[in-house]
Amino acid sequence: MKSKLLRLLDEKPGLGQSTGPEIGRIPGHDGQLLDAYSSAVAGAAEKISPAVVNIRVYHERQPDQQRPAGGGSGFLFTPDGFILTNSHVVHGASKAVVTLLDGRHFEADLIGSDPDTDLAVIRIGAGGLTAAPLGDSRAVRVGQIAIAIGSPFGFDYTVTAGVVSALGRSLRSVSGRLIDDVIQTDAALNPGNSGGPLVNSRGEVIGVNTATILPAQGLCFAIAANTARYIAGRLLRDGKISRGYIGLAGQNIALPRRLVRFHQLKPEGALLVASVEAGGPAEKAGLREQDLIVGWDERPIAGIEDLQRVLSETEPGSKAAVTLIRGTEKITLEVVPSDRPVRQ
Repeated sequence: MKSKLLRLLDEKPGLGQSTGPEIGRIPGHDGQLLDAYSSAVAGAAEKISPAVVNIRVYHERQPDQQRPAGGGSGFLFTPDGFILTNSHVVHGASKAVVTLLDGRHFEADLIGSDPDTDLAVIRIGAGGLTAAPLGDSRAVRVGQIAIAIGSPFGFDYTVTAGVVSALGRSLRSVSGRLIDDVIQTDAALNPGNSGGPLVNSRGEVIGVNTATILPAQGLCFAIAANTARYIAGRLLRDGKISRGYIGLAGQNIALPRRLVRFHQLKPEGALLVASVEAGGPAEKAGLREQDLIVGWDERPIAGIEDLQRVLSETEPGSKAAVTLIRGTEKITLEVVPSDRPVRQ
C-alpha cells in the first residue's frame, strides 16, 4: 500500500514531478505574471498615485511678469486640498500651480513653510480628493520595501522602488539645521520628485522624499512621516515653526530592559546623542556624545520627535531640566535653549 505522501504525489504531480509542457506556461491573467514583489510595488503605486501632484512654481521678475522657476512633487494628505511638499520646492515662489493626476490645474496658497525640516504645506481650492494615508515611521525597518513616487511633469507619475537602507540619518537642511530621523533608501529620486511620498508596500506614506547625493549611487533621503505629521500640524495651526535650539544631533534607540526597570522609566526608547555642537547650549549644559536623553522638564523623551516637539514649544532663553542616562547613571542637567544661529 502506498504511503500517504506517495499517493499525494501521484494525485498532484506539481508537488514532486515534472509537468512537461506545463512548465514555463504563461497564464492568461496579467496579475498572475507578477511576483510578490512586483505586485506589492504596483499595488502601492496604484493606491497612492491619485494623491500625488505636480507643483510648478513661478518667480516674479517684474510686478506684471512672472517666469517659471522649476518645481517638484507633493501629495495630498487631506481630502480638502492640503498638500505636503518640500520647503525648497516652493521657497520664494510668487505663484505655485498644482496639477492633479487627472490633469486639473489649481493655483495653490502657501499655508506655511519650515526650512529647518525642508517641509511645507500648500492648499488648493478643491474637495473630495484622494488623500494619502500617513503611516508610522517608527515601525519602519531596514530592508523593507520603499517606493518613491513623484509627478515631475504632471498628468502622470513616476515610480522607483528599492529598500530602506538605513534609519536615523541626519541631513543638513538649507537653513543649516540638522534634520534628524531621516530615512535612507536606494529607491532613486528622479528630477522633479522632491516632495513626493516614500511609501511602504501597503501604500502608506513613511517619508517625504527630499534629497539625493549625486556623486554617490543609491543614496536618497526622506523626512520621516512622523516628523512630517507633526510639522504639518503646526504649520496648519500657526503657519510657521518657532523652536528653541540646543545644538546636538541624535538618533532613536531602544533602551535595554534592565535600564528601564532599574530607573523606572516610562518610555522604552531614548534619544542617543550622536554629536554636540561646540559652544552650543547642549555643550554648555554638559551633555556629551553617547548620552541617552530620556526626559525634558518631567516630560518623557522617547526619541527625536519628542525632543523636536518640546523644543518647538520652548521659548529661547528659558531654562529646562534634561534627564539622561550616562553609562548606567541617571542624571539631570540644566540647559538653556537659544535662538537658532543664522548660518551664512
